[in-house]
Order: sequence, then C-alpha cells, then structure tokens
Amino acid sequence: MALAADPNVDKAPSTVAACKPVYLTLDTGHMAVAPLIADILNRHQVKVTFFAANERTQTGNGSLGSDWAPWWKVRAAEGHEFASHTWDHVYWRADLPDGFRMQPSAGPSEGKSLQWTADQYCEELGKSARHLEAITGKKALPLFRAPGGKTSPALLAAAKSCGYAHVGWSPAGFLGDELPSDRYPNNDLLKKALRDIRAGDVLVAHLGIWSRKDPWAPAVLEPLITGLQSRGFCFKTLREHPDYRAWIESRGSRPVGAPAK
Repeated sequence: MALAADPNVDKAPSTVAACKPVYLTLDTGHMAVAPLIADILNRHQVKVTFFAANERTQTGNGSLGSDWAPWWKVRAAEGHEFASHTWDHVYWRADLPDGFRMQPSAGPSEGKSLQWTADQYCEELGKSARHLEAITGKKALPLFRAPGGKTSPALLAAAKSCGYAHVGWSPAGFLGDELPSDRYPNNDLLKKALRDIRAGDVLVAHLGIWSRKDPWAPAVLEPLITGLQSRGFCFKTLREHPDYRAWIESRGSRPVGAPAK
C-alpha cells in the first residue's frame, strides 16, 4: 500500500520574488559631493554606472585629473562601471553638411563654438574612455552619454560607427538635481521619484551641480535608495541592462574607438 506523500518533505525551496531592477547612472560635475555619494553607495551595496568627463571641480584639477584618480580607482575596485561623457563635456548644437557644431563646457575651448567631423567626435568619446581605463585599470563600457542628452540621428550614427551606443534616461529617471532648488525643493523631488520610478528605468543624477543652491545628493540620494529598496527595487549597472547587454558583449575586447561591425 503506497504511503501518502508528506507535504513537508522534499519540497523545492520557495522561489524568492525577483527584484525590480533600476539603473542608477551618475554624470560628473564639480565633485564636491562625490565622497558622500561613494559612502552612500557603499553603505547600501548599490552599484552604478558613472559617465565621466573632465569637468571643472570645486577642489582638485578636474574630475578626471590626477587629484581625483584615486577616487575613481576605488570605485572600480568596488564594482562600479564607467563610460564616456565626452572629454571636455562637449554639447552637440547642430548638424552641419560635413560634421557637427559643438560647444565644450570645460577645457581650453570652454564656451567656444566648434566645427567637428565625425572622426573628431569619436576621438573625444575615446579620450574619456581610454583615460578612465588608464586611471582605474578597468575597461570602460562601449557606451556614452551626450552632455545634456543632446544628440541628433547623425551624431548617434557617428558614435555608433566607432563603437559607442548612447544612453539617455527614463522620464521618471530624471531625478532633478539640475533644477533650481527654490522651485524644485529636494523633498518634492524625492516624493516624485519614489512615486513615479518603475522597473527598468534608467536614473540620472550628478556628482555635483554648480547652479543648484540646495545640494540634491545630501538630502535625497540615501532616502531614495532605501525607499526604492523597501519597495522591492534593486540597483544594477548598465552592463546588465537588456537594451545594452548584447551591444556590450558584441564589442568584446575590441580596442576603444575601433569601428563597430
């Protein structure tokens, strides 16, 4: 006579509900809040993707200068990812018949209107990526973010021809640290983010914004992280993002700036 199966024996472990991924990205800035941000990320075991340009800083010789190199090296050891934000934080302004109208907001040509070819833009992207690898020992992702998110189809095609896919951000992922604090106070920005962010969103903030009087990161970043985690969200880098994972894998070990196939 067969014995009835004991319902408490040999049962498969209960499946833990998968987390809802979001992708926090941080662009460079004046870097004054960079140590605070690093402490918060480390405390909550959050991994992010940094988009880096060599911007003017409150202390030190530029966000990718030698003074900040040790900071970046520690971030690499912690498992964060890096990608290009151009070298001199160069804004696209317009397409031209044989290139682009560009305007750096840092470096020796700060504020000037420049005419660049596609090859010059590729060199600008590659300069940041190569420098990141040199100071961290970690290869940058074959991704970039145009300053201000400003692009054109022609600019995106030029970047892709030399191996870079563009990453913007989700509507709810614009965390508002660039906005004037008198009209967009930190508490309002936090409430909006916690209300609107959904799984799969790419979030964007900065390592310091010159124009904002009431800094965003000291007030918002930690409660945003803990608030999202309490709602079942988890933080992943863009290496794991479904829209970019295949592109990153397809680039493999090709040198930075090598043409995509």
